[in-house]
Amino acid sequence: MAKAYWISSYRSISNPEALAAYAKLAGPAISAGGGKFLARGEPAAIKEAGLQQRSVLIEFDSVEAALAAYKSEGYQAALAALGTHAVERDIRIVEGV
Repeated sequence: MAKAYWISSYRSISNPEALAAYAKLAGPAISAGGGKFLARGEPAAIKEAGLQQRSVLIEFDSVEAALAAYKSEGYQAALAALGTHAVERDIRIVEGV
């Protein structure tokens, strides 16, 4: 079974306090679901049509594990803490090769 990668790109952050509350809950929930944080932060370099935006890369054992972590009670609590207007972001779950 192929690994899976959860990729989050933050287009904008309008409420840093809500993001901090989310992160406090999301990190442990994702780790409990088998996620391993590989990278997070601002890009070291931007190429082609890239944007200067916060990104997070998390590895899971499978797509199913990543989806289960996203749907978990702990991660849903983190999303509730984040609210609906604190950030604009793109989350993708991609199967490894």
